[in-house]
Amino acid sequence: MEDSKMKKHVTVVGAIHIGFGILGLIAAVVVFFALNFAKGFVENDEVGVVVLRFLAISLPLLIGFLSTLGLVGGIGLLSYMPWARYLIIVIAALGCLNIPIGTLKGVYSIWVLMQDDTVKLFEKK
Repeated sequence: MEDSKMKKHVTVVGAIHIGFGILGLIAAVVVFFALNFAKGFVENDEVGVVVLRFLAISLPLLIGFLSTLGLVGGIGLLSYMPWARYLIIVIAALGCLNIPIGTLKGVYSIWVLMQDDTVKLFEKK
């Protein structure tokens, strides 16, 4: 493929990761508030409160961390930063576990970022 085609694909991959990064950050906030709200329903159950407290902290942190990495990586891709290519490959591989949308996003991202023409785009910078 020629450079301009791969530039379009890289732009699409960057935009996808930025979009999903923003959605993931919103989801992390929603999960945090939903689980804290749910704690009110199990106030009398000590184990339930402990479990929900753990989940209300750990799940939003995990979702927020991965979403932030995707957001930063997507922005880096649009600037053709070499580190962003590696970061998005890792994030895309992890995203493949999120069936079906994450798998589609991950496979497409990995396919684009592993092409020889794409590698040359990132080596120019």
